[in-house]
Amino acid sequence: MTLPCTKLVRLLGAALLCAVSACALAETPAVTDRPAHRPDAERHGLIVIGHRGASGYRPEHTLESYRLAIRMGADFIEPDLVATRDGVLVARHENEISGTTDVAAHPEFAARRTTKTIDGVAVTGWFTEDFTLAELKTLRARERIPTIRPANTRFDGMYAIPTFAEVVQLAKRESRGGRRIGIYPETKHPTYFAKEGRHLDGTPIAVSLGAKLVETLVAEGFTDPQRVYIQSFEVENLIELKTRILPRAGLSLPLVQLYEDFQSRRPYDLAYHLSHGADLRAIYGDLGQALPNGLGADTRYADFASEAGLHWMKAHYASGVGPSKASLLPRLPLDPKRDANGDGKAELATRNTGVVHPMLAWALKAGLVVHPYTVRAEEPFLTQGPNGLDQTALAEAVQLYGLGVQGFFIDQPDIGVAAREIYLDLHRPLRSR
Repeated sequence: MTLPCTKLVRLLGAALLCAVSACALAETPAVTDRPAHRPDAERHGLIVIGHRGASGYRPEHTLESYRLAIRMGADFIEPDLVATRDGVLVARHENEISGTTDVAAHPEFAARRTTKTIDGVAVTGWFTEDFTLAELKTLRARERIPTIRPANTRFDGMYAIPTFAEVVQLAKRESRGGRRIGIYPETKHPTYFAKEGRHLDGTPIAVSLGAKLVETLVAEGFTDPQRVYIQSFEVENLIELKTRILPRAGLSLPLVQLYEDFQSRRPYDLAYHLSHGADLRAIYGDLGQALPNGLGADTRYADFASEAGLHWMKAHYASGVGPSKASLLPRLPLDPKRDANGDGKAELATRNTGVVHPMLAWALKAGLVVHPYTVRAEEPFLTQGPNGLDQTALAEAVQLYGLGVQGFFIDQPDIGVAAREIYLDLHRPLRSR
Protein backbone atom coordinates (compact mmCIF):
# COMPACT_ATOMS: atom_id res chain seq x y z
CA MET A 1 0.00 0.00 0.00
CA THR A 2 1.40 3.41 -1.01
CA LEU A 3 0.76 6.44 1.14
CA PRO A 4 -0.11 9.74 -0.62
CA CYS A 5 2.88 12.06 -0.97
CA THR A 6 1.56 14.58 1.57
CA LYS A 7 1.17 11.86 4.19
CA LEU A 8 4.61 10.49 3.48
CA VAL A 9 6.12 13.94 3.93
CA ARG A 10 4.29 14.37 7.24
CA LEU A 11 5.44 10.98 8.54
CA LEU A 12 9.04 11.64 7.51
CA GLY A 13 8.88 15.09 9.08
CA ALA A 14 7.59 13.64 12.34
CA ALA A 15 10.34 11.03 12.36
CA LEU A 16 12.97 13.72 11.76
CA LEU A 17 11.57 15.79 14.60
CA CYS A 18 11.87 12.85 16.95
CA ALA A 19 15.42 12.08 15.88
CA VAL A 20 16.44 15.65 16.66
CA SER A 21 14.64 15.58 20.00
CA ALA A 22 16.36 12.34 20.98
CA CYS A 23 19.68 14.18 20.64
CA ALA A 24 18.64 16.67 23.36
CA LEU A 25 17.35 19.71 21.51
CA ALA A 26 19.22 22.93 22.07
CA GLU A 27 16.27 25.00 20.88
CA THR A 28 12.51 24.62 21.07
CA PRO A 29 10.99 23.45 17.77
CA ALA A 30 9.27 26.28 15.93
CA VAL A 31 5.62 26.52 16.95
CA THR A 32 3.60 28.85 14.78
CA ASP A 33 0.04 27.64 15.20
CA ARG A 34 -2.09 25.08 16.95
CA PRO A 35 -2.44 21.77 15.12
CA ALA A 36 -5.67 21.30 13.20
CA HIS A 37 -8.51 19.63 15.06
CA ARG A 38 -8.64 15.88 14.40
CA PRO A 39 -12.20 14.55 14.75
CA ASP A 40 -10.85 11.00 14.41
CA ALA A 41 -8.60 11.53 17.47
CA GLU A 42 -11.62 12.58 19.49
CA ARG A 43 -13.67 9.73 18.11
CA HIS A 44 -11.04 7.21 19.19
CA GLY A 45 -10.55 8.96 22.52
CA LEU A 46 -6.82 9.48 21.95
CA ILE A 47 -5.26 12.27 23.98
CA VAL A 48 -1.82 13.80 24.49
CA ILE A 49 -1.05 14.91 28.06
CA GLY A 50 1.58 17.62 28.49
CA HIS A 51 3.55 16.24 31.44
CA ARG A 52 4.14 19.22 33.75
CA GLY A 53 3.49 21.23 30.59
CA ALA A 54 6.13 21.01 27.87
CA SER A 55 8.81 20.21 30.43
CA GLY A 56 11.25 19.01 27.80
CA TYR A 57 11.48 22.60 26.55
CA ARG A 58 10.75 24.84 29.55
CA PRO A 59 11.21 24.49 33.33
CA GLU A 60 8.37 22.28 34.52
CA HIS A 61 5.21 23.52 36.21
CA THR A 62 5.43 27.08 34.92
CA LEU A 63 2.75 28.90 32.98
CA GLU A 64 5.17 29.12 30.05
CA SER A 65 5.63 25.35 30.10
CA TYR A 66 1.87 24.79 30.13
CA ARG A 67 1.30 27.42 27.44
CA LEU A 68 3.88 25.86 25.15
CA ALA A 69 2.34 22.41 25.64
CA ILE A 70 -1.01 23.79 24.53
CA ARG A 71 0.53 25.49 21.48
CA MET A 72 2.17 22.18 20.57
CA GLY A 73 -1.21 20.46 20.56
CA ALA A 74 -1.54 18.86 24.00
CA ASP A 75 -5.14 18.10 24.93
CA PHE A 76 -4.46 18.13 28.68
CA ILE A 77 -1.87 19.84 30.85
CA GLU A 78 -0.73 18.25 34.09
CA PRO A 79 -0.09 20.22 37.30
CA ASP A 80 1.23 18.43 40.40
CA LEU A 81 -0.40 20.08 43.39
CA VAL A 82 0.96 20.91 46.84
CA ALA A 83 -0.20 23.43 49.44
CA THR A 84 1.22 26.67 50.82
CA ARG A 85 1.27 27.77 54.45
CA ASP A 86 -1.99 29.65 53.84
CA GLY A 87 -3.67 26.70 52.17
CA VAL A 88 -3.39 27.66 48.49
CA LEU A 89 -2.65 24.97 45.92
CA VAL A 90 0.42 25.60 43.76
CA ALA A 91 2.00 23.60 40.95
CA ARG A 92 5.30 21.96 41.96
CA HIS A 93 6.73 18.49 41.37
CA GLU A 94 7.25 18.15 45.12
CA ASN A 95 6.59 20.22 48.21
CA GLU A 96 10.39 20.36 48.65
CA ILE A 97 11.43 23.15 46.28
CA SER A 98 15.22 23.51 46.38
CA GLY A 99 15.58 21.67 43.07
CA THR A 100 12.90 23.58 41.18
CA THR A 101 13.26 27.16 42.47
CA ASP A 102 15.94 29.68 43.44
CA VAL A 103 14.96 29.53 47.12
CA ALA A 104 18.55 28.79 48.18
CA ALA A 105 19.60 32.18 46.80
CA HIS A 106 17.17 34.03 49.12
CA PRO A 107 18.96 34.76 52.43
CA GLU A 108 15.68 35.85 54.00
CA PHE A 109 14.52 32.22 53.82
CA ALA A 110 17.75 30.51 54.90
CA ALA A 111 16.41 29.65 58.36
CA ARG A 112 13.52 27.70 56.85
CA ARG A 113 15.77 24.96 55.50
CA THR A 114 14.98 21.82 57.46
CA THR A 115 14.63 18.05 57.29
CA LYS A 116 11.23 16.40 57.13
CA THR A 117 10.02 12.86 56.58
CA ILE A 118 7.83 12.67 53.46
CA ASP A 119 6.15 9.34 52.83
CA GLY A 120 8.72 7.60 55.02
CA VAL A 121 11.77 9.24 53.44
CA ALA A 122 13.92 11.93 55.11
CA VAL A 123 14.17 14.98 52.84
CA THR A 124 16.20 18.12 53.51
CA GLY A 125 15.37 21.46 51.95
CA TRP A 126 12.64 24.08 51.84
CA PHE A 127 8.95 23.10 51.80
CA THR A 128 5.93 24.86 50.32
CA GLU A 129 3.89 24.40 53.48
CA ASP A 130 6.32 26.73 55.30
CA PHE A 131 5.77 29.63 52.85
CA THR A 132 2.76 31.82 52.26
CA LEU A 133 1.68 32.25 48.68
CA ALA A 134 3.00 35.82 48.70
CA GLU A 135 6.42 34.53 49.79
CA LEU A 136 6.46 31.78 47.16
CA LYS A 137 5.65 34.35 44.51
CA THR A 138 9.01 36.04 45.22
CA LEU A 139 10.81 32.88 44.07
CA ARG A 140 11.55 31.91 40.46
CA ALA A 141 11.54 28.52 38.80
CA ARG A 142 14.65 26.61 37.75
CA GLU A 143 15.21 23.57 35.55
CA ARG A 144 14.98 20.45 37.74
CA ILE A 145 17.35 18.22 35.71
CA PRO A 146 19.92 20.65 34.25
CA THR A 147 22.48 17.99 33.32
CA ILE A 148 19.93 16.28 31.07
CA ARG A 149 18.22 19.46 29.86
CA PRO A 150 20.93 22.12 29.82
CA ALA A 151 19.05 24.16 27.19
CA ASN A 152 16.25 24.73 29.70
CA THR A 153 18.61 26.45 32.12
CA ARG A 154 18.52 29.59 29.97
CA PHE A 155 15.03 30.13 31.37
CA ASP A 156 16.13 29.86 35.02
CA GLY A 157 14.89 32.81 37.04
CA MET A 158 12.29 33.92 34.49
CA TYR A 159 9.04 32.32 35.68
CA ALA A 160 7.03 32.44 38.89
CA ILE A 161 5.39 29.52 40.67
CA PRO A 162 1.80 29.32 39.43
CA THR A 163 -1.22 28.63 41.58
CA PHE A 164 -3.61 25.89 40.53
CA ALA A 165 -6.20 28.58 39.86
CA GLU A 166 -3.80 30.28 37.44
CA VAL A 167 -3.27 27.00 35.58
CA VAL A 168 -7.03 26.54 35.25
CA GLN A 169 -7.41 30.13 34.04
CA LEU A 170 -4.75 29.50 31.40
CA ALA A 171 -6.61 26.42 30.14
CA LYS A 172 -9.79 28.48 29.94
CA ARG A 173 -8.11 31.30 28.00
CA GLU A 174 -6.50 28.89 25.56
CA SER A 175 -9.74 27.01 24.89
CA ARG A 176 -10.80 28.72 21.70
CA GLY A 177 -11.06 28.11 17.98
CA GLY A 178 -12.71 24.74 18.46
CA ARG A 179 -10.20 23.48 21.05
CA ARG A 180 -11.08 22.67 24.65
CA ILE A 181 -7.99 22.32 26.81
CA GLY A 182 -8.27 19.99 29.78
CA ILE A 183 -6.34 19.72 33.04
CA TYR A 184 -5.02 16.56 34.69
CA PRO A 185 -4.03 17.51 38.26
CA GLU A 186 -2.22 15.18 40.65
CA THR A 187 -2.51 15.43 44.41
CA LYS A 188 1.05 15.03 45.74
CA HIS A 189 1.49 13.32 49.11
CA PRO A 190 -2.15 13.70 50.22
CA THR A 191 -1.69 11.64 53.41
CA TYR A 192 1.28 13.78 54.41
CA PHE A 193 -0.65 17.02 53.90
CA ALA A 194 -3.85 15.81 55.56
CA LYS A 195 -2.62 13.65 58.45
CA GLU A 196 1.11 13.39 58.96
CA GLY A 197 2.88 16.57 57.94
CA ARG A 198 3.73 19.54 60.10
CA HIS A 199 4.76 23.10 59.50
CA LEU A 200 8.19 24.32 60.52
CA ASP A 201 6.76 25.51 63.84
CA GLY A 202 5.38 22.03 64.60
CA THR A 203 1.71 22.72 63.94
CA PRO A 204 -0.18 20.18 61.81
CA ILE A 205 -0.67 21.05 58.14
CA ALA A 206 -4.10 19.36 58.07
CA VAL A 207 -4.99 20.25 54.47
CA SER A 208 -7.10 18.02 52.23
CA LEU A 209 -5.57 18.45 48.78
CA GLY A 210 -8.62 16.81 47.21
CA ALA A 211 -11.03 19.20 48.88
CA LYS A 212 -8.91 22.22 47.90
CA LEU A 213 -8.66 20.95 44.34
CA VAL A 214 -12.42 20.60 43.94
CA GLU A 215 -12.99 23.92 45.69
CA THR A 216 -10.74 25.59 43.08
CA LEU A 217 -12.45 23.88 40.15
CA VAL A 218 -15.85 25.05 41.38
CA ALA A 219 -14.62 28.60 42.01
CA GLU A 220 -13.18 28.74 38.47
CA GLY A 221 -16.25 27.18 36.86
CA PHE A 222 -14.10 24.40 35.39
CA THR A 223 -16.11 21.26 36.14
CA ASP A 224 -16.73 19.64 32.75
CA PRO A 225 -15.95 15.91 33.28
CA GLN A 226 -14.58 15.72 29.73
CA ARG A 227 -11.93 18.30 30.61
CA VAL A 228 -10.72 17.07 34.01
CA TYR A 229 -8.97 13.96 35.28
CA ILE A 230 -7.83 13.79 38.92
CA GLN A 231 -4.93 11.43 39.66
CA SER A 232 -3.07 10.14 42.69
CA PHE A 233 -0.58 7.45 43.68
CA GLU A 234 -2.60 6.97 46.86
CA VAL A 235 -5.96 5.23 47.20
CA GLU A 236 -7.73 6.66 50.24
CA ASN A 237 -7.91 10.20 48.86
CA LEU A 238 -9.39 8.96 45.56
CA ILE A 239 -12.04 7.00 47.45
CA GLU A 240 -12.73 10.11 49.55
CA LEU A 241 -13.08 12.20 46.39
CA LYS A 242 -15.48 9.68 44.88
CA THR A 243 -17.65 9.09 47.93
CA ARG A 244 -17.62 12.42 49.79
CA ILE A 245 -15.86 15.42 48.28
CA LEU A 246 -17.22 15.30 44.72
CA PRO A 247 -20.81 14.40 45.73
CA ARG A 248 -20.82 17.29 48.22
CA ALA A 249 -19.90 19.61 45.35
CA GLY A 250 -22.50 18.05 43.06
CA LEU A 251 -19.79 16.81 40.69
CA SER A 252 -18.75 13.57 39.05
CA LEU A 253 -15.21 13.73 37.64
CA PRO A 254 -13.03 10.84 36.40
CA LEU A 255 -10.40 9.62 38.86
CA VAL A 256 -7.17 7.88 37.85
CA GLN A 257 -5.16 5.51 40.03
CA LEU A 258 -1.42 5.98 39.51
CA TYR A 259 1.09 3.18 40.11
CA GLU A 260 4.66 3.13 41.26
CA ASP A 261 6.80 0.02 40.67
CA PHE A 262 4.45 -2.97 40.78
CA GLN A 263 6.63 -5.30 42.82
CA SER A 264 8.50 -3.09 45.27
CA ARG A 265 6.12 -0.24 46.15
CA ARG A 266 2.69 0.20 47.68
CA PRO A 267 0.37 3.19 48.16
CA TYR A 268 1.71 5.32 50.99
CA ASP A 269 -1.70 5.80 52.59
CA LEU A 270 -1.88 2.04 53.16
CA ALA A 271 1.59 2.01 54.72
CA TYR A 272 0.60 4.92 56.96
CA HIS A 273 -2.61 3.27 58.17
CA LEU A 274 -0.89 -0.08 58.77
CA SER A 275 1.73 1.63 60.94
CA HIS A 276 -0.99 3.42 62.91
CA GLY A 277 -3.21 0.37 63.48
CA ALA A 278 -6.16 1.88 61.61
CA ASP A 279 -9.40 0.06 60.82
CA LEU A 280 -8.68 -0.69 57.18
CA ARG A 281 -12.20 -1.86 56.40
CA ALA A 282 -13.60 1.46 57.59
CA ILE A 283 -11.27 3.25 55.17
CA TYR A 284 -11.17 0.91 52.15
CA GLY A 285 -14.37 -1.11 52.47
CA ASP A 286 -14.06 -4.65 51.11
CA LEU A 287 -11.07 -3.83 48.87
CA GLY A 288 -8.97 -6.31 50.84
CA GLN A 289 -11.19 -9.16 49.72
CA ALA A 290 -10.56 -8.30 46.07
CA LEU A 291 -6.77 -8.07 46.18
CA PRO A 292 -4.68 -11.27 45.81
CA ASN A 293 -2.70 -10.52 48.99
CA GLY A 294 -5.44 -8.67 50.84
CA LEU A 295 -4.60 -5.40 52.57
CA GLY A 296 -1.54 -5.89 54.72
CA ALA A 297 2.21 -5.76 54.95
CA ASP A 298 2.62 -7.79 51.74
CA THR A 299 0.32 -5.64 49.60
CA ARG A 300 2.03 -4.01 46.61
CA TYR A 301 0.91 -2.07 43.57
CA ALA A 302 0.95 -5.42 41.73
CA ASP A 303 -2.17 -6.34 43.69
CA PHE A 304 -3.93 -3.23 42.38
CA ALA A 305 -2.79 -4.26 38.88
CA SER A 306 -4.47 -7.66 39.19
CA GLU A 307 -7.64 -8.41 37.25
CA ALA A 308 -9.74 -8.58 40.43
CA GLY A 309 -8.17 -5.43 41.84
CA LEU A 310 -8.85 -3.49 38.64
CA HIS A 311 -12.49 -4.60 38.57
CA TRP A 312 -12.93 -3.51 42.21
CA MET A 313 -11.39 -0.11 41.51
CA LYS A 314 -13.59 0.39 38.46
CA ALA A 315 -16.69 -0.49 40.47
CA HIS A 316 -15.86 1.75 43.42
CA TYR A 317 -13.89 4.81 42.33
CA ALA A 318 -11.58 4.68 39.32
CA SER A 319 -12.22 5.67 35.71
CA GLY A 320 -8.63 5.07 34.65
CA VAL A 321 -5.18 3.86 35.61
CA GLY A 322 -1.73 5.36 35.12
CA PRO A 323 1.09 2.78 35.25
CA SER A 324 4.69 3.60 34.45
CA LYS A 325 5.68 2.57 30.94
CA ALA A 326 8.44 0.38 32.44
CA SER A 327 5.86 -1.55 34.47
CA LEU A 328 3.59 -1.94 31.47
CA LEU A 329 6.47 -2.90 29.15
CA PRO A 330 9.09 -4.54 31.40
CA ARG A 331 12.75 -3.80 30.63
CA LEU A 332 16.07 -5.56 31.10
CA PRO A 333 19.36 -3.74 31.77
CA LEU A 334 21.85 -3.24 28.94
CA ASP A 335 25.49 -3.94 29.76
CA PRO A 336 27.29 -2.02 28.52
CA LYS A 337 25.08 1.00 27.99
CA ARG A 338 24.81 2.43 24.47
CA ASP A 339 25.48 5.84 23.02
CA ALA A 340 22.39 5.88 20.80
CA ASN A 341 22.50 9.55 19.81
CA GLY A 342 26.22 9.84 19.10
CA ASP A 343 26.99 12.54 21.65
CA GLY A 344 29.82 10.58 23.26
CA LYS A 345 27.80 9.59 26.34
CA ALA A 346 26.49 6.05 26.70
CA GLU A 347 23.15 6.65 28.41
CA LEU A 348 20.72 4.17 26.85
CA ALA A 349 20.57 1.56 29.59
CA THR A 350 17.65 -0.83 28.97
CA ARG A 351 15.94 -3.08 26.44
CA ASN A 352 12.26 -3.96 26.30
CA THR A 353 11.59 -7.65 26.91
CA GLY A 354 8.80 -7.83 24.33
CA VAL A 355 6.33 -8.69 27.09
CA VAL A 356 3.23 -6.57 27.76
CA HIS A 357 1.97 -6.80 31.34
CA PRO A 358 -1.52 -8.38 31.38
CA MET A 359 -2.71 -5.41 33.40
CA LEU A 360 -3.22 -3.55 30.13
CA ALA A 361 -5.69 -6.07 28.74
CA TRP A 362 -7.41 -6.45 32.11
CA ALA A 363 -7.81 -2.69 32.55
CA LEU A 364 -9.20 -2.17 29.05
CA LYS A 365 -11.57 -5.11 29.49
CA ALA A 366 -12.80 -3.59 32.76
CA GLY A 367 -13.60 -0.32 30.96
CA LEU A 368 -10.76 1.70 32.45
CA VAL A 369 -8.80 4.19 30.37
CA VAL A 370 -5.04 3.61 30.46
CA HIS A 371 -2.67 6.61 30.48
CA PRO A 372 0.95 5.49 31.08
CA TYR A 373 3.78 7.80 32.13
CA THR A 374 6.24 9.24 31.02
CA VAL A 375 7.46 9.45 27.42
CA ARG A 376 10.65 11.55 27.21
CA ALA A 377 12.93 12.20 24.26
CA GLU A 378 16.33 12.34 25.97
CA GLU A 379 18.56 9.26 25.77
CA PRO A 380 18.61 8.38 29.51
CA PHE A 381 14.83 7.85 29.33
CA LEU A 382 14.78 5.81 26.12
CA THR A 383 15.13 2.07 25.59
CA GLN A 384 15.76 -0.53 22.92
CA GLY A 385 13.05 -2.57 21.34
CA PRO A 386 13.14 -6.33 21.93
CA ASN A 387 14.74 -6.63 18.47
CA GLY A 388 17.77 -4.64 19.65
CA LEU A 389 16.92 -1.48 17.70
CA ASP A 390 17.14 1.77 19.65
CA GLN A 391 13.72 3.37 20.12
CA THR A 392 13.01 7.07 19.74
CA ALA A 393 10.32 8.81 21.75
CA LEU A 394 8.21 8.95 18.60
CA ALA A 395 8.45 5.18 18.10
CA GLU A 396 7.66 4.60 21.76
CA ALA A 397 4.58 6.82 21.58
CA VAL A 398 3.27 5.17 18.40
CA GLN A 399 3.83 1.78 20.04
CA LEU A 400 1.77 2.79 23.07
CA TYR A 401 -1.16 3.90 20.92
CA GLY A 402 -0.85 0.64 19.00
CA LEU A 403 -1.10 -1.36 22.22
CA GLY A 404 -4.47 0.24 22.96
CA VAL A 405 -3.73 2.98 25.49
CA GLN A 406 -5.87 6.08 25.05
CA GLY A 407 -3.16 8.58 25.93
CA PHE A 408 0.13 9.09 27.73
CA PHE A 409 2.09 11.69 29.66
CA ILE A 410 4.89 13.19 27.58
CA ASP A 411 7.51 15.89 28.20
CA GLN A 412 7.67 16.84 24.50
CA PRO A 413 4.00 17.18 23.49
CA ASP A 414 4.87 17.94 19.86
CA ILE A 415 6.25 14.41 19.58
CA GLY A 416 3.07 13.02 21.12
CA VAL A 417 0.94 14.88 18.59
CA ALA A 418 3.16 13.62 15.74
CA ALA A 419 2.81 10.05 17.04
CA ARG A 420 -0.96 10.35 17.12
CA GLU A 421 -0.95 11.66 13.53
CA ILE A 422 1.07 8.65 12.42
CA TYR A 423 -1.11 6.20 14.31
CA LEU A 424 -4.35 7.66 12.96
CA ASP A 425 -3.04 7.86 9.41
CA LEU A 426 -1.89 4.25 9.48
CA HIS A 427 -5.19 3.04 10.95
CA ARG A 428 -7.56 5.05 8.81
CA PRO A 429 -9.89 2.81 6.77
CA LEU A 430 -8.24 1.87 3.48
CA ARG A 431 -11.11 3.28 1.39
CA SER A 432 -10.58 6.79 2.78
CA ARG A 433 -6.86 6.96 1.91
